[in-house]
Amino acid sequence: MAKPTRPFPIIAKISSPSAWAAQWPVYIVSSLHMAVPGKEAPTTVDTMASPLLSLATAALAVAVLISTTEAWRATPTPLPVLPIPSAAQLKWQRREVIMFFHFGMNTFTDSEWGTGWEDPSLFYPARLDATQWMDAARAAGASLAILVAKHHDGFCVWPSEYTAHSVRASPWRGGRGDVVREFVDAARARGVDTGLYLSPWDRHDERYGQEVAYNEYYESQLHELLTGYGSVSEIWFDGAKGKDATNMTYHFQEWFQTVKQLQPSINIFSAVGPDVRWVGDETGEAGTTCWSTVNRSMITIGEASDEKYLNEGDPRGSDWVPPECDVSIRPGWFWHKSETAKPLRQLLEIYYNSVGRNCVLLLNVPPNSTGLVEDADMARLREFGAAVATIFGTDLAAGSEARASSVRGAGFAARNVLDGREDTYWAPTAEDGRRDVYWIELRRPPGAQARPFNVVRIQEHVALGQRVERHAVYVDGAPVAYGTTVGHKRLHRLPCPVAGGTVRVWITARRGPPLLSAVGLHYDPFVAAATM
Repeated sequence: MAKPTRPFPIIAKISSPSAWAAQWPVYIVSSLHMAVPGKEAPTTVDTMASPLLSLATAALAVAVLISTTEAWRATPTPLPVLPIPSAAQLKWQRREVIMFFHFGMNTFTDSEWGTGWEDPSLFYPARLDATQWMDAARAAGASLAILVAKHHDGFCVWPSEYTAHSVRASPWRGGRGDVVREFVDAARARGVDTGLYLSPWDRHDERYGQEVAYNEYYESQLHELLTGYGSVSEIWFDGAKGKDATNMTYHFQEWFQTVKQLQPSINIFSAVGPDVRWVGDETGEAGTTCWSTVNRSMITIGEASDEKYLNEGDPRGSDWVPPECDVSIRPGWFWHKSETAKPLRQLLEIYYNSVGRNCVLLLNVPPNSTGLVEDADMARLREFGAAVATIFGTDLAAGSEARASSVRGAGFAARNVLDGREDTYWAPTAEDGRRDVYWIELRRPPGAQARPFNVVRIQEHVALGQRVERHAVYVDGAPVAYGTTVGHKRLHRLPCPVAGGTVRVWITARRGPPLLSAVGLHYDPFVAAATM
């Protein structure tokens, strides 16, 4: 009787590891199969050697399968560091520059805070052109424009059904005008999203001071604005009130919930959010440390004692409420003939201190009494928008090689910080945290090393939380900038332009592994070195 034999797998005929992996069960089974007596096997081995050979063959097949399976398996996304932004908050943060239009009765009375008893016949913007306003917004790079629908004087620039103190009582458009309607229609035609401001303090309405009656009146006007004009991206509340104002309790929580019911994707601005907070000043300047997180229970609308907390945020905050920097292009919020726009240098300073410190810049531009943005203001907005585009339109880090202290996986490569995308980012391994070393480095191509830069841009992937607590920037081994928080965007203006081949960002303190979506290098020719 012939010795039992087993077929020997012919591995050389398999075209690729993936093909082998796909067929490995067949080969393993055939390698263990006992040959039938009387049937000749294509290749035979000695029975003493065949068990070991079969085991080796099976082991090889399993190893190939495991390695192939590993190649198919993506590296998981890092866990978020809570809290994190909503989709609407994230979209808002990426706007970076938005615009405010203060226009109403004060425009015609040369006032900032009206008395509430102005004659509606004073309101007559003979040349009002909301399309020109949107051109102003686009010139500044704004994708969202917010209109003051009612200021503290109580005059409504839409024909509200709940008061006689509105454009309906004015001679403008024969009493049939509606600034809000013209505003939202012009915005949509120009591809600009819209927002509205409705002042809680009302110096005209006789119900003010009657808690239930006035809150019902206010909420009814909210309902008009949020159901009659299509999608609204942001609604603005504040706690401004004169020292001699009638005592009044606002039902903010009821208002907020009504707003969300009527417009679920809207962002609500107030000192306490819930979606966007005030930065704590009206100069357009965030703190050099600026967290998107706060504890809302620690903030009260209208209380000045909260300003430092609003300005800096809270690394231990339980609520994601990023800051908005409101500032006017002129000294006042409403148009005054005697005032002029801030110079370009000051507007750029504001940009670096707001957008460059993890904020959105809300820049106010007041139309004049004819209903137009002044030509000089329009020219300044174009100048500002062009300057920002010039500075940040060219990234002197382009073409660099990126490397890092470690990489979490294939989808989280260091080079992601150079691809210009918001949804990709560099992520390190947890090992770096145990060694307390996180860094990412750009090696500029030889032809670019001589090109100087004076702005370093760093951005976090804040969709998974704000993490960086402290960082430093080195060029060719020498420190050029230090900072605390990064957030959506941190801009470092250097004391003077520098050139170099290697730029390294060290993350020296953080909440969890840092996730950086961008590192860029730029040259700003507009700001003199002495002011930087």
